[in-house]
Amino acid sequence: MAVPKQYEKLFEPGYIGSVRTKNRILRMGAFPGFIPWDGGFLQQYYFDFYTAIAKGGAGLVTVSIPPIGFPPNLCYAFDDDKYISRMQELTEEIHKYGCPTFVQLFHMGPWLPNPLTQAASSIPEEEMPITTQSVPNATALNVADIKSLVKTFGDLAARAKKAEFDGAEINAGCTHLFSTFLSRLWNRRTDEYGFASLENRARVVTEVIKEIKERNGQDFAIDVVFNAAEPGVEKGITIEEGRELARLFESAGADAIHARVEFYVTRKATGKRDSTHFPDVAFYPEAPEYAAPSGADIARHGAGGWTPFAVEIKKAVKIPVIAVGRMDPDIAERLLERGDIDFVNMNRRLLADHDLPNKLLEGRTEDIAPCTACLTCFSEIEQGNPLRCRINASLGKEREYEIREAPIKKRVVVVGGGPAGMEAARVAALRGHKVTLFEKEPMVGGAMNLAAIVKGAEREDLLSIVEYLKTQIAKAGVEIKLRKKATKESIARLKPDTVIVATGGSHAIPNIPGIDKKNVLTSKTLHDRLRSYVKLTGARLMSKLVTKYVPVGKSVAIMGGNVLGCQTAEFLTKRGRKATIVESGPEIGEGLLPILMKPQLLDWLDKKGTTMAVGVTYEEVTDEGLAITTKEGERKTVEADTVLTALPLKPSTDLFDSLKTAVPEVYVIGDVKQPGLIVDAIAAGARVARQI
Repeated sequence: MAVPKQYEKLFEPGYIGSVRTKNRILRMGAFPGFIPWDGGFLQQYYFDFYTAIAKGGAGLVTVSIPPIGFPPNLCYAFDDDKYISRMQELTEEIHKYGCPTFVQLFHMGPWLPNPLTQAASSIPEEEMPITTQSVPNATALNVADIKSLVKTFGDLAARAKKAEFDGAEINAGCTHLFSTFLSRLWNRRTDEYGFASLENRARVVTEVIKEIKERNGQDFAIDVVFNAAEPGVEKGITIEEGRELARLFESAGADAIHARVEFYVTRKATGKRDSTHFPDVAFYPEAPEYAAPSGADIARHGAGGWTPFAVEIKKAVKIPVIAVGRMDPDIAERLLERGDIDFVNMNRRLLADHDLPNKLLEGRTEDIAPCTACLTCFSEIEQGNPLRCRINASLGKEREYEIREAPIKKRVVVVGGGPAGMEAARVAALRGHKVTLFEKEPMVGGAMNLAAIVKGAEREDLLSIVEYLKTQIAKAGVEIKLRKKATKESIARLKPDTVIVATGGSHAIPNIPGIDKKNVLTSKTLHDRLRSYVKLTGARLMSKLVTKYVPVGKSVAIMGGNVLGCQTAEFLTKRGRKATIVESGPEIGEGLLPILMKPQLLDWLDKKGTTMAVGVTYEEVTDEGLAITTKEGERKTVEADTVLTALPLKPSTDLFDSLKTAVPEVYVIGDVKQPGLIVDAIAAGARVARQI
């Protein structure tokens, strides 16, 4: 097959040691979620996940085994030879697709709960670089422990070779155990593994490299993932140190360097610190002032943000360098063309679409499901759950959700062209059903078109989801009826076997005095206005134009502190408005991803001077603003030029109720049934369409 000219370098074969890859697109180690224990043996969930990515055309698939020191009974195991045969079944299946496979080896160290926590040093709590981890009172490994650990890594690698893995990735990045040795930020030791020299700090990793090579031979490839830099914190790894560490790993026998960056963030609250290896999170909602001076690329709001560090590492070593950090095919191709990197890690994009490499190779870029960097995947894993993806409802359900022809072909009507309706129409049509989709607006996309205006395309391009699903339903043969409001009568005329109602929820407007005043902008009014503008300009152009004009005063009281209210506050703050969020419930930020995204946004709003209050009672709108009663019982007025409602949607099942006895089979999905997030809507559409 001829390689598309725009991706010639991306599809050149490459080598990591003696291991040949058919292209430069890699799926490196990142744990694919948790499911119930199954006696330690590799469960079908993981088997299907990894083989699907190999089948999709990846140049290399790295399998994450549970880290050393990990609590048992959470996923699967590899600490005994009895698990080799099942792992070998996996490697053999991956190899069928011309894809080599590595195993990732690491110890979580500070990520483990006490008393399992281990680190290079035990750090006083007040000096902890990250407040969310367990290093205070952690066990500081002694030299005998370290020597034993090196042997344990060798044992795992030997087991991996018996299972026919082609190599191993040593994870010395993030804030896992080995990174606590590499960084002066964490390492307080004074022995041969101490902070005094780079050689000492790197010693545990170089000893592991040598141990694995000695046990498995030179043909067993090794790549090392480590923090090439740690911006945002004193004593973090500098890029100069990163280059020297890479040289030390190369000298010890490493066959490739996977250059990650760990970005440290200090929050406004005293003592609150966190870190992230996602550049799109590090620069959200705005890149901190030290981002650009650190060498990071902030031009694309995270996309390719860490590539300058990989480029610097490439200058220091002769072995291949793997770049990571919200990479996409176009960024990767430019870097490969210039010789700045050798491979690209596209973990999240391969979660969104396992077939991305094959689709690129076949010139079907419009068929690639877009990763919008929402981080649902990471958030679910961090909470101990199976993987979920906003756009790919089959993630973690690859076998269960394989598209199969429907045994009985039906006439299906889908009402509503939002994410739930479009996904239901897409899947139903692919299964062979004759599908008609009704959308009352002149374009599909539903509320995503309006949400995209507020969110913008800077970090999270929602319109790419609309464009992808629109293309897919058209290709699948769905009959799309725009500007057609479906009724019981119009649906009945089509004589459908099945109707799927996905018309969205209705706006919640508080019934309080003054809600109809001129200084009030309800979510319904705002949405109606935006819809009228979008009809004229399209959502993409409107998202740019709205930066010029926002129909609110200089100060805004936002009624509702959920995801909608918080992101509206972000939107307004970036446009010079002073926002106050008042929430009747017990917390601000419901619906925001609790891992990374929620604390990141709320801290930013706090730093920008956004006032936030919970447990309030909305009393009335006055000419001065919004009158409330605080949770302490005090009545006060939030002074504001504009009062804006941003309350959760309400279910709206009128059409569904009218159809219950009018058609043989009717389903209700999305916000019309239970208001939720895009990931919930697409999941519901995918699920129902596989049932009919």
